Amino acid sequence: MQRHPLIIAVSLGLFAGAASTTAFAEATPLEQQLKDLESFQVIAHRGASGHAPESTMAAYELAHEWGVDYLELDVQLTSDGELVVFHDDAIDRTSDGDGSINDHTLEQLKALDTGTWFNETNADKANVAFEGAQILTLKELFERFGHDARYYIETKSPQLNPGLEEALVEALEDYEMIENGRVLVQSFEQDSLLKVRELNEHIPLIQLVWYSPNEEDNGRLVEWTGITPAPTEITDEDFQAIAAYAEGIGTNVTYNGEDVIGADFISQAQENGLPVHIYTINETDEMQRLREWGVNGLFTNYADRLLELED
Repeated sequence: MQRHPLIIAVSLGLFAGAASTTAFAEATPLEQQLKDLESFQVIAHRGASGHAPESTMAAYELAHEWGVDYLELDVQLTSDGELVVFHDDAIDRTSDGDGSINDHTLEQLKALDTGTWFNETNADKANVAFEGAQILTLKELFERFGHDARYYIETKSPQLNPGLEEALVEALEDYEMIENGRVLVQSFEQDSLLKVRELNEHIPLIQLVWYSPNEEDNGRLVEWTGITPAPTEITDEDFQAIAAYAEGIGTNVTYNGEDVIGADFISQAQENGLPVHIYTINETDEMQRLREWGVNGLFTNYADRLLELED
């Protein structure tokens, strides 16, 4: 029996649609995460750190409640090998202790108060509930939010934290964060990122860069660790060298109030396969300016302000 041309056309259309739906359905969580990097990402820098003590559960709870795309954090190792969520090498700024974080055991760090300092320096946002906040372990953060959040993790000061990459990758694998598209690993240290890649090639990496004036020639910008030339001298090949191991790039946009990169830097990076995330942007007018530049995401202490722009 010969089928009517219209029936054939409809059948082919349905088949194509079904094939397309099947292809979409077959995208893994990790593939979807990488696809999402092409759109705009709201990155809660150390949690909602403009409203609560940075890197504490209170800060992450608030950011998660707002529905941010990523909870951003730094990980370091205690003297007894535990992964903790903490930014500074020294503990005195955001706790009632002193010395290097790496010289303390987890038990010693857990005895510290990492919340009262925030109340003392932010009287308008002080909350008695912040008093006595404990340093978080990465395990505690993962167990609280699980696969309901995405995590943007920096390998902090890897030279002071030998074994950091191995411990981090083990934790990510144990909690099945990689295959479920839950994590990005960032670092200023290229060697640290390459080590993570050697341990598990599926972990998406973000290369952090920092541009500032050259100490010997103040009129010329340099990148802190030499990852790229100055922004005015950067080439497609420089971006492609990063894209060979990383899924994106994180950068400052200003130094002492002056722009160090422009919209052309953003577009050139994107043309070479690198989404661009800018840190750390807290003022609404600057958020709007960078959105207009076409950046792929912003780190911010005030994710609520950024989310309001998204609405």
